[in-house]
Amino acid sequence: MTPHHPAVELYPRDRLATIGPTALSDAELLAIWLGGPSSGRSPVTLAHELLATFGSLRGVLKAPREALTRQRGIGPARLAQLQIVLEMARRHFREELLCGPCLTDPLTARDFLRAELRDLDYETFYLIYLDSRHRVTGFEPLFRGTIDCAQVHPREVVRRALQVRAVAVILGHNHPSGLAEPSDADRIITRRLREALALVDIRVLDHLIVGESSCVSLAERGLL
Repeated sequence: MTPHHPAVELYPRDRLATIGPTALSDAELLAIWLGGPSSGRSPVTLAHELLATFGSLRGVLKAPREALTRQRGIGPARLAQLQIVLEMARRHFREELLCGPCLTDPLTARDFLRAELRDLDYETFYLIYLDSRHRVTGFEPLFRGTIDCAQVHPREVVRRALQVRAVAVILGHNHPSGLAEPSDADRIITRRLREALALVDIRVLDHLIVGESSCVSLAERGLL
């Protein structure tokens, strides 16, 4: 059995208090989140083992429940902690989007859609609704597809946008393949949605495509 070293446990917390969270390593952040020792091992040791097993901090947080429970030191309490952290991040971005100022910074929408869509293994089409001052009034996933396809119906998009009294919208969807590059189908549906919404005086500000490591803006590409 590995001996228990209190100093090793406290070290990441000491560094957190001294230099702040942004300077900590993934292992240190994970160790603090996991809490006290388990099975005779410090949380730092457990954190390093989890990162080695799943490849990255994101790999740990999105790992299936069954895979996590096979790891020594991950009981019901720690499993619950790991499962809720991504949902807490998503809710943070939702609050920031709804309670923030006018949506003049495209990074805000990108961060929100990446938190919502990046880890899904099926394609989902998302709408963000805005008022005349470009303040977010709501958002929702409107269509869900298979691993590589979501059928988007312009009539339903127009109906929902009118129902919530949106003046403008931001479109978004993910590519489960991990590649954010817009396809021909993406360009076609963007044009169809822009034209359909323009008939009822609703502007499409952007269409964001979320991949594994990037988020592509069709507005920035000149495709709107």
